[in-house]
Amino acid sequence: MFCRGIPLSDTDGSDAKISARQPFNILLFPRFSLASSPERDPAATMSKGGGKIFTPTNQIRLTNIAVVRMKKGGKRFEIACYKNKVQSWRQKIEKDLDEVLQSETVFTNVSKGQVAKKEELLKCFKTEDQKQICLEILEKGELQVSDKERQANLESSMKEIASIVSDKCINPETKTPYTVTMIESAMKDLHFSVNPKRNNKQQALDVIKQLAGVIPIQRAQMKVRIFIPGKEAKKIKEKIVPMLNVESENFSPELEMIGLIDPGHFRLIEDLITSSTKGRAKIEVLSLKDLSDVGDTALT
Repeated sequence: MFCRGIPLSDTDGSDAKISARQPFNILLFPRFSLASSPERDPAATMSKGGGKIFTPTNQIRLTNIAVVRMKKGGKRFEIACYKNKVQSWRQKIEKDLDEVLQSETVFTNVSKGQVAKKEELLKCFKTEDQKQICLEILEKGELQVSDKERQANLESSMKEIASIVSDKCINPETKTPYTVTMIESAMKDLHFSVNPKRNNKQQALDVIKQLAGVIPIQRAQMKVRIFIPGKEAKKIKEKIVPMLNVESENFSPELEMIGLIDPGHFRLIEDLITSSTKGRAKIEVLSLKDLSDVGDTALT
């Protein structure tokens, strides 16, 4: 910006005028203000008059969050979590709480940054321990998501459950596995509903039981090798044979058996032979699935 003919005083006090041939620049600086903390909402710290700045002690502004809400004692409480971490925590995949919670702070309204008062926490939760309360809300609270996001999560869980069932089960009539698509279709026929608060593996076990009434299905058997010292071999064999479909047996100098077992019997057999021989016997997994000579190609 150029200004001409503006009277100025020089160093000796005499007045002078700027020549039309001697323009000068005037720099204009916009007004600005600084928030006192990057975690606070600057707008919330200004008074209505726009002058005095104050920092509210019960407001914290967070972004890119997943909110878990819980009502207790007639009050609403919320915690701020990282997206996609709540389900991982509930399914025991994520075990580091710091990777789940954005802040170990209990809110009454996360979006407005309103922190719950200690008196309310003590009255409703019988404690002021923020971490303990956060854990309770994380376990029992309701994850707040949009309808679109909720539907996407349910579809993802549905596919994962079907994948687990497909991986663990076979058609006992053909000794071949089912495809994920076939399992999903059968689950829909059952009107199976995903429970977002339960582990997908646990739900897969429930699905297997329910599908047994709709399609021929059973857990794929595991092929194992069992070693038992000679002295205890005969006695222990009598106990495990009801759970083992023996394919081969060799006795020199210790008993070695190869056979098929239901996956649910593995731990029982392991505990039995270990305790009976003080750890000298052992069981090894040779394969997780016993499929027919048709191969690993699933039915389509």
